[in-house]
Amino acid sequence: MPDHEFLFALEMADDPDTSRMLGELCAAVLGHVGYPPPAIAEVNRELHDAILGSHHTGRCDVRFVAHRGELQIVVARVGAAEWRTTRRLPTP
Repeated sequence: MPDHEFLFALEMADDPDTSRMLGELCAAVLGHVGYPPPAIAEVNRELHDAILGSHHTGRCDVRFVAHRGELQIVVARVGAAEWRTTRRLPTP
């Protein structure tokens, strides 16, 4: 399997309905590149906390970037520090 290289970005609201949709999207992206279910659940929890657990409200940008064997997920919101996590991509 070739290395995964992609950028997927979206702007979203910080409401519970959008959070559920983002959770499903996150699970699909991470599953597609080969993460096991426990790792997917862990990243989903972290992402959910980053979006709904912030003291800042309003729209935020979410980016999934796979590059050079790593997956980086970034949440950016006006007036708040960026949240990010980086993980090694699973090896086939």
